[in-house]
Amino acid sequence: MKKKHRLALAFFVFFTVSAAYAQKKFVHPGILFNKADLERIYLTAQQPASPGYGSYKLLSSNPLASADYKMKGPFRIISRDGEHGNTKSRMEADFSAAYLNSIMWVATHNKAHAERALTVLEAYADSLKSIPATNDAPLLVGLEGLKIVNALEILKYSYKSGNKVQLDKIIAMVKNIFLPVAETFYRTPAYTNGNWGPIVTKFYISAAIYLNDEKMYNKAVDFYLHANDNGTIANYIDGETGQIQESGRDQGHSQLGIGAMATVCEIAWKQGNDLYGALQNRLLKGFEYVASYNLGNNVPFRTWKDITGKYSDWNEISTVSRGKFIPVYQMVYNHYVTRKGMSMPFTKQVIDQVGPEGYDRDQPGFGTFLYLGSK
Repeated sequence: MKKKHRLALAFFVFFTVSAAYAQKKFVHPGILFNKADLERIYLTAQQPASPGYGSYKLLSSNPLASADYKMKGPFRIISRDGEHGNTKSRMEADFSAAYLNSIMWVATHNKAHAERALTVLEAYADSLKSIPATNDAPLLVGLEGLKIVNALEILKYSYKSGNKVQLDKIIAMVKNIFLPVAETFYRTPAYTNGNWGPIVTKFYISAAIYLNDEKMYNKAVDFYLHANDNGTIANYIDGETGQIQESGRDQGHSQLGIGAMATVCEIAWKQGNDLYGALQNRLLKGFEYVASYNLGNNVPFRTWKDITGKYSDWNEISTVSRGKFIPVYQMVYNHYVTRKGMSMPFTKQVIDQVGPEGYDRDQPGFGTFLYLGSK
């Protein structure tokens, strides 16, 4: 082949691949739930004998999931701490109600739930002006932003009576008020325990998908895999034992961190990317370590040298909150065991002990209902 023809072919391949990459299509709906999931969720809610029905009953009886939920806000300024910290529990309840009502809409096809979710989110979009730059601002946007964007995704693609003007106002709130806080966290040198990183990332990757923004999506994935932060898969979970960076702190934050990581992985899975498998399924090791210890077993422990140098003096594993399980286990068990045929014996013991999975405001929750059988 002549040199000029080889060059022409090379440029053709380069531009063809680049164009295909730039035009990648995101799966919608496809943040935490794709179309098949929405259909499965509805069918499960209609079948009292189904394995997930007990978890559905916990959802349907939760006051935050009621179509009659009464808003605690909206507020012009929201914060978890500082001058406006008095809004914390109230705005968390409101955003949880919006998210859970969107799930109830899927489960029941009762329009009142979809309208309640939209009403809550639109009220905040019309009212909210800022999230102050307090210590906990990144946690606020990560935890509450996930609920907002996932509710929006469900409503946009399943509730045909939804008003485009409403949705646009709500996503403008996300873009103008929530996302800048996440961007600031990403560009700030590491300073937090490791649960913060995946908490911010589960919101950021959700927003990227809703906005069809591949650059944002890749940034979220890169953070999870490669950031110089305690909240990456490499820096949060030990590859040999599964010990968690926060194991010496307490068991609640350890579960919070791995639960957030599982959420990031589940979101990426819906887009065809297997973050669950990163570093030889290291997330599985983390879950098994945490599950084993909280079931009462002895586990290996070493003093952890964290990225910041601020959290390197825990000389023994913490007993704080030991045995208090939060609803993070079913999602990851469904992936590694049901999808992949792998073994998670300690996680299985937790699931059997807890029974139908309920809700925690900082996690998607209701995993027995929402994720059992998800492909």
